[in-house]
Amino acid sequence: MDDDAEQQHLTAAPGYALGQLAKAFTTALTHEDADTRRRAEGRTRRWRAVLAGMASGRLTVGSRTPVAGLPAWVTPEVVRGGFATGSPSAGGPLQPYEIRLAERFGVPADRRALFAHCLTDAGLTWLWGQLNSGRYEVTVPEEGALLTMAWLVRHGETAAALDLLAELEPFADRLRFLPRPSTGRATPDVTDALHRRTVDDTVGRLVRRRPNDSVEAQREALTVWQPFGDELLAHWLETADGADGRVLGLAPDDGWSARGAELLGRYRSLAREHTRCGKHRSPKGNLGILRGALEETVAGRELDARTLGLLRHAVTSMVRRRGLPGSPAHTELRRAQRAQAAVPSHHALAQVVLGRLATLPQDSGIADPTPVLAPVSVPEERETGVPAGARLPLVLRRVVEDALSAPVDVLVERGVVPSAEVLAELVPQLVAVTGARAYADEALRTLMAANYRAFRNRRSLLLLDLERQVRTEELPWVRAVAAWRGDGSAEAALVLRQLGGLAVRGFPGTILPNPLVRELGVLARQSGLGAPLVEELAADIFMNSFGPKFLEAALIAGELLGGSLYERYYGIDYAAIGELASAERAGAERAGTERARGPRRARTSPGFGQLCAERARTASSAPAGPKSGATHGSWVAENGKVIEQSQILTTHNLATLVHRVGIAPGPGWDALARRCFVTVCRLTGRVHHNPRPYATIKDAAYAWRQTVFHLSLCPPAEQRRVLAELDAETGRHPAHVAARLGPALAGLRLVADGGAFGPDGTADRGRARRLLGWTTDGHWLAVDPTGRAPRAS
Repeated sequence: MDDDAEQQHLTAAPGYALGQLAKAFTTALTHEDADTRRRAEGRTRRWRAVLAGMASGRLTVGSRTPVAGLPAWVTPEVVRGGFATGSPSAGGPLQPYEIRLAERFGVPADRRALFAHCLTDAGLTWLWGQLNSGRYEVTVPEEGALLTMAWLVRHGETAAALDLLAELEPFADRLRFLPRPSTGRATPDVTDALHRRTVDDTVGRLVRRRPNDSVEAQREALTVWQPFGDELLAHWLETADGADGRVLGLAPDDGWSARGAELLGRYRSLAREHTRCGKHRSPKGNLGILRGALEETVAGRELDARTLGLLRHAVTSMVRRRGLPGSPAHTELRRAQRAQAAVPSHHALAQVVLGRLATLPQDSGIADPTPVLAPVSVPEERETGVPAGARLPLVLRRVVEDALSAPVDVLVERGVVPSAEVLAELVPQLVAVTGARAYADEALRTLMAANYRAFRNRRSLLLLDLERQVRTEELPWVRAVAAWRGDGSAEAALVLRQLGGLAVRGFPGTILPNPLVRELGVLARQSGLGAPLVEELAADIFMNSFGPKFLEAALIAGELLGGSLYERYYGIDYAAIGELASAERAGAERAGTERARGPRRARTSPGFGQLCAERARTASSAPAGPKSGATHGSWVAENGKVIEQSQILTTHNLATLVHRVGIAPGPGWDALARRCFVTVCRLTGRVHHNPRPYATIKDAAYAWRQTVFHLSLCPPAEQRRVLAELDAETGRHPAHVAARLGPALAGLRLVADGGAFGPDGTADRGRARRLLGWTTDGHWLAVDPTGRAPRAS
């Protein structure tokens, strides 16, 4: 399930919850790792609560208010799939900080007592001190409620404060409304600098890096056992007969035996101290043979013929491979090996980095990583033993650079944000800053930013009937200070334009992930641009309904793309979509009075849903490929075809971002088309010999659609230039890529030259094809040019 989409359509049944409970229970009983078993026990408890709540009627799965007696604004505890457990996230036993505050305030360790104390002069003074210092944390939005009340009182808004308290008071004994005092740095300033990881996160990642056993074993072999083996070989060579050079050609004297006993004693000491490398213990290895023979000889026992033969063979092979100990060749070899062993290990260098990080604020990113990434200094050599001048390897540099604190475009440019999914993780920080800047008061600005960051940790509920998730402006304490929020629309529009352009140009050929769409949607509402942004719907829970914003997005696409290559390639009639939008708008106005009198019901766009279903039925991959198997050819794939048509009609936010938001990526539309096509080729390359290729084909079709979109925004001459270059790009990939994409390229050129596909999406007797992703009949892109078909997925 997609937790982030507002459009959820699933019949709530206990079967899913029972399955999750069984999985968690099995893991809790059988997994070998204790921490994993402990986490599974927690999941078992939560799933039992879900099932008990559903059985008792206390839980209404699919509702915005799933827990009886709790309003929508209360943050619910949510498990996989969007099921509420019945417990509020801000509830449960008293937290350690609450117990400490009760002791400090001299009140019972009880939430209602803490709540009541904060309404006294002493309690308000404490809350005002938290607001002034910014040294607090808000981990769930409820923890910012009493701070908001205190801000209202301080600014003379007693009536608003009382109204807020009246809404909070019924839950004062159950929920945490106090902030968490922080002994560290003040709550982060409202700034544009973002970071993917904090210094503390980076420290944790470095601490978890253990020495590489193989590397350390090799280092021990080079520094301990090879030098010892050289000594042992030189000792045996003292007995070599000058005539034939065979060891024990000369009888060893007492001095030789005494030195041999010393060597054996040192071996035992070394073996106790250095345990990583075990090769020296093997009786079949050269070192083991030399040592075993020495033990026998020193003990006064004559070597048998077999042992003597092994000894002489070992000595001969060692000399032949490396030269005599002390010879120029042997000396140079050992010098190079000592230099190799002297290179500091990654683990040792990580300890140097940890020392540097210890001096930085732990709860933020690194504004300037240059000092942390510098070569080892002389004082650090004295302290750690790591040679001065040693440079950090790339793997450690990347760990540090992941904590870089900088504007988001810099993070994308530096590779700290490698994907749209990672970008979506960071964007809430920027959206929180943007929204908070609309408040003129600094303390309120900081509080609202902290509240938004906490709110974004709220897990989405499973919702039915096109209900939408709770929004931050619905929280009582956010509503209470809404009058102090300035316009902020211009800055929201600017940030929306920046982020939208960054996502499109930074990750070409990639669909915008739902968490990113959600944050862009917040900015779109704040900007007032009228930019409907739509989520990717999940095929396994889709119930053939679309919200009205899908039709609005398709209408915007038609305004941008009417008469374009995109409209002609996908066989769209954007003029008819405009008529459909007008008809539904008129119908919505006629039904407005009835909705106002009755309960709130989520609106849908039946005309848009019907259009997508009709297009999905007529669209075809013209099955020239292998059947996709029962799973892919099921109702899930049927849903996927309908959803894909909605994405085609709306361009899945691209047209909205260009036409309403006004993004204009710097590289130019032709450059973006080329980069998207590179993604198409890369994904097509993964289809080859892939036993389950259909998910990859779906992604390739996303990238292809973006190629066509960007190409459609180019002037005709530029279109022709780009189309002429695409064959050269396929030539940079394995030969099967050009063979697979040939029909798609032929189809695109056909439409660009004024031609059209037939009803089945093909032309020129199947040599030109429209590329779509979802299919129930097998996909021509999955056909192996060698004639071998992939296994059904």
